[in-house]
Order: sequence, then structure tokens, then C-alpha cells
Amino acid sequence: MTGLRNLAAAAVLVAFAAAGVGQEKLKFEPKFELNKPFFQQVTTDVDQTVKVEGGNDLKLKHSQTFLFKWTPIKQDGDKWTVKMAIEGVKLKVEVAGNPVNYDSTSDQPNANNPGLNEFFKSLIGSEFSVTYGKGMMVEKVEGKDALLKTLGSANQQMENLLKRVLSDESLKEMSDPLAGLTPGVEKGPGEKWEKTSPIKLGPIGEYERKLSFEYKGKDPERKDLERIEVKSTLTYKPPTGEADGLLFRIKGGELNTVTTGTPPAPSYYLFDAKTGMLKDARLTVAMNGTLNVAIGTTETKVSLNQVQTTTVQTQDKSFLPEKK
Repeated sequence: MTGLRNLAAAAVLVAFAAAGVGQEKLKFEPKFELNKPFFQQVTTDVDQTVKVEGGNDLKLKHSQTFLFKWTPIKQDGDKWTVKMAIEGVKLKVEVAGNPVNYDSTSDQPNANNPGLNEFFKSLIGSEFSVTYGKGMMVEKVEGKDALLKTLGSANQQMENLLKRVLSDESLKEMSDPLAGLTPGVEKGPGEKWEKTSPIKLGPIGEYERKLSFEYKGKDPERKDLERIEVKSTLTYKPPTGEADGLLFRIKGGELNTVTTGTPPAPSYYLFDAKTGMLKDARLTVAMNGTLNVAIGTTETKVSLNQVQTTTVQTQDKSFLPEKK
């Protein structure tokens, strides 16, 4: 019996260790150092299959990459002011096998479309002033009006659309170097938390996004980093206003996160507790549903299947290629 009791006690200890009992709790917050920049590369890949009622499947692939430079320029107690600049933009779009590419980091960035070229060139060098308050949460972002003016002059047809898509909420989300991770309080291994936020896309509609986090402790492969596993759930709401800047109007429909069938690649965040950086992250979400789309006086149903993956990398040097 003594041996069985020892075995049971050992099992309990193993279970407690696996759950992270006794391990130090962490605050998942960025750690800024005055005038010391850090850099991020954020890539979003979208793979879609679209089918118009009575038609054939249309395959769409879209990949966009933004290169950001973050420079903390002011500290006032718990508040920080950080300058965020767009250093580079890459775009790859493929519709039915027809590619459109743009890469600002290349010697020949041409997208074979003068309007797109001017639009993306206007993005490079854009700057925002981001203020972080208690808990290192984004309080405000300044610089939107200057960006809208620049982008509107590059493509006036898109000005109204941009004003609605580049909302204050979307800019705050873009200005979070931890991509929504910060829970506001310390967390230990095994603990979970959730965050819900709107993603407003103007005439395209709106998503309510729920991120469900679970802190797993040290990453088994990169043991200097903390692993947080995450699930993203999106709920779509059709637009209620006019279709500014679009040739079509979404009049209704339903899109939901896919939770059955073959799951997408697992999503995770890898956090460096020493530097307060989100070193690596991958967030994948699959969706499907049907939208009611009107073009002129014609209304039709469009079926959509989509897998979207966003990856984030952070380092202390620029992602721009070194000049030769």
C-alpha cells in the first residue's frame, strides 16, 4: 500500500507540474525603452473559394505584408508615446490564375497598375503617434487624417471607403504590438482569458472577433519563450450604410467560423518575457457562409469559403533588405 500511495503522490505532483502550479505568473505587456526601436513584420494570407449562384467556383488568393518600425519617444509615468511608421508593403493577389504583385522593398515594385502603385507608394513612410496608458493598452492613435489625405490624393475614388475602413478602432488594433494578447492582469500556466473586439470594414460589413487564450508555459521547442495558444471566432454582420467606393452592395447574409471538419493549423503566440515582445505568432481562422450581393438592380447569392492566416514576427532590426 505504501508503494501505491507513493505512486499516487507522484502522479499528483506530475499533474500539478503540468498545470504550472507554483510557477511564476507573468504580465503579457510590451516593455518599451526610450528611443530604442523594434520592428515587426505582419503577413496576412487569405485563400478563398467564391461561387456565384448558378456559376462555377472562383479561386482567390491574397497575401499582404506590412513592415513596421516602432520607436518609443516619450514616457510620462505609466503613459508611453510610441511612433509607428510603415517601412514597407508587399501585396500578392491571384484571381483565377491572374497574379498582381507589388513589393516596395524590391528595386522593381511595379504592380502593373498605376492606381495601385501610387496607392502603395503613398503608404510608405506614413507615421502614427500611439499613446499607451494603464496596462499598456492603446488609448489613442494620431495621424489618421494625414494618412487619409495622402491616400485620398493618390486615389480619390477610394477616399470615402478609406474613411470608413480606417476607423479609430481599426487603427488601435493595428497599433497593438502584442496583437490583442495583453490580458490586463498577471496569468500563470494553465490560465485562460478572452477578448472581444469589433472589426469594422465600412461598406463590407463588420466582424465581432473573440480571441480565446490559454497560457501553456514554456514553449517545448523555444524554451526561452512563453507559449500561449489561441482560438479566434468571427461573427459577421452585414453593412447598414451605403456601398461607398464599391461596385456592389452586400445586402445580407451569414458567415461563421468553421469548427468541424479538418481544423486549420494550430494558432499560437510566442512571447519573450524579458523583452516584452511578441516574437512569433500565427493566428488561423476558417469561415464559410453565404452573402446576398447586389450589383445595380441584380441581386444574387454568393457562397464563400475562406481560410485566413496572420503571422507576426518581431525583432530589434529592420525587416527591410540590406542595401547592396
